[in-house]
This record gives sequence, structure tokens and C-alpha cells, in this order.
Amino acid sequence: MRIVTWNVNSLNARLARVERWLQTFEPDVLCLQETKLADDAFPALAFEALGYESFHHGEGRWNGVAILSRVGIEDPIAGFGDGLEPDPEARVAWATCGGVRIASCYIPNGRSLDHEHYQYKLRWLDRLHADLDGQCTPADDVVVCGDFNIAPDDRDVHDPSKFVDQTHTSAAEREKLARFREWGLVDVFREHHDDAGLFSWWDYRGGNFHKKIGMRIDLLLASRSVADRMDVALVDRNERKGPKDDPPSDHAPVLIDGIR
Repeated sequence: MRIVTWNVNSLNARLARVERWLQTFEPDVLCLQETKLADDAFPALAFEALGYESFHHGEGRWNGVAILSRVGIEDPIAGFGDGLEPDPEARVAWATCGGVRIASCYIPNGRSLDHEHYQYKLRWLDRLHADLDGQCTPADDVVVCGDFNIAPDDRDVHDPSKFVDQTHTSAAEREKLARFREWGLVDVFREHHDDAGLFSWWDYRGGNFHKKIGMRIDLLLASRSVADRMDVALVDRNERKGPKDDPPSDHAPVLIDGIR
């Protein structure tokens, strides 16, 4: 089963790219983040023409997450499934696809350590963890994936010294992320690649992609039963390239693939 996460940084701007990518790689499930679309503007028919059901949770100008599947979509949930006050931002969608419970997540950026958005980020991660625990057990087939806006460890940033007292690498964020591993989820990409310098995001500015200045913040966290069936994990760096008239996202797709 091939499962992919990709922050497309505006689906309107990247729709042709996403369609070509689906036709080339034929994933079973593609989780999108930062669609920046309202639900009624989501191009479900375009994806249906390619053989994919879709489920979208959006708000319009900002955020937005989706799950595309050619192995079915069951029990979809827009936002958290905990029954509490809805999150004001469209940052998580849940669905069961081919027997796997999947969450497409766009974790808050945090902005800076002294900003309220950073506290929102920490609370959001706590709520996602509680939601996971309420819906699933570690023995289930589960994948929680997306743009986490957290580099799990120092191998996942180009220069750790430049991230001291910054978001994405702070101790509190990494501790929240570690709780998902303690629950029973596995960073599948890291199980297959131990090297530093393997990134999924590069700032548009300063030619950072070509200078190999980036971060690995797009993650696929899977339960052990799923991780053990995966024998491939990769970042499609080629999709981060492109001309100005067909601009890429600043994120590349990350995929895992294995035995059905």
C-alpha cells in the first residue's frame, strides 16, 4: 500500500502538478495539506476522474487538509473527532482507507517561542494525541501524517546551531512529537534512512533548495503493524523543482510503500 503526504501550499496553484503526480505514482492514499480552499471549491471531480475518492476539510484562504483514496474512504471526520468545541482552523481530517485509519494533519507553525501561536501549537498537538488515543489503539493499522512543522531531531535541519530558541526544533515541540512514538507510532522514513540532511521542505528564498538548506518536517507516523509492511520510504525531491510558469510547492511529497 502506497501512502503519501504532501503540503501543496495552495491546491489552486498546484492542481496540475498533483494530477500529473497521481498519474505517475498511483498512490493508494494521498494526504494533502495547506489546500487553501473552501470545501465547495475543492476539485473532487478532477480527482474522481483519476479514480480517487476524496474528503476535504477547508476554510478558504488558509490551511485546509484532504485525503484522496483509491481504496475507499470510510468514517471520515473533519477536524478532531473528540466531540469538543471545533478547532477554528481546518488542520486535520480523518478517514479509514483500505482498512488503515489515516489522519492528514497540518500542525500549526508556532511562529516564535513567545507567540500565542506557539502555545496553540502545543495545545493542538496534545489534542491530536488525545484524539488518536480516543479513536485507535497501537494494535490498529494507523497512519498519522502531514506537515508537522517539527524537525524530530538535529539530523532533520541543515544547521542545528541556527535553530537555537526557534520553533520547529524546541524541546517542548519535540517532546510533544515524542509522545506519538511512545504511544506506538513509528517514524517510517527514519526507520529506512539514518542519514542527516534528508529534507522535505526548503524555503523559496535564497536558492535554499539548491544549497541543500532545508528541514524534514513532513512525516508519516505509522503503527507497528503498518510500518512492518513498508519496505520503501522516500522524498520525491524532483517535485520540488519546476519552472516559474509551473511553480512547485516549497514541500516535496513523502511516501511510504509496501506489501498490501
